[in-house]
Amino acid sequence: MKFSKLQIGIAVGAGCVVVFGFFGYLMWLNNQPPVLAKSADLDPLTKIPLSISLNPLRDRTSERAATEFLRAMRDGHCKQELIDWEKDYRKRYASFICDSEAKHPLISWKVVDWDDRPPLRILEYKAKRQGDASTYDELLSVTLDSRGGEWAVTKYDSLY
Repeated sequence: MKFSKLQIGIAVGAGCVVVFGFFGYLMWLNNQPPVLAKSADLDPLTKIPLSISLNPLRDRTSERAATEFLRAMRDGHCKQELIDWEKDYRKRYASFICDSEAKHPLISWKVVDWDDRPPLRILEYKAKRQGDASTYDELLSVTLDSRGGEWAVTKYDSLY
């Protein structure tokens, strides 16, 4: 099958439009905040949005720090993770968290809300825990601080 110069030109032009459109979209997406959209519908009990759309090009360093913290909790390294909390006013709270985590270990978690309050970032997770005889879902939050250039967990809230 033979193509005319006009058909080849149209195909090349259409290809260029698609490529430039794609890179334009990537540039636009790169300049957007980490949360692209939150649903207007909220869970009436928790006030958490029913859905959240995260930017795929967001900086994930805070999420990695929170995930590392949650993995340590899941793997039973709570005391090592909260060793700095033992030195200040959070000593009793750290002890309570470690006891509760031992009784109700984490199985999995997923980000359901993201709140930036510089220099803090609050990540809300929907987590699955192992109970006495079954598993159950709950909400937990991890508050991170970036004052030193790296993200550090400063608060952990969970209902057991």
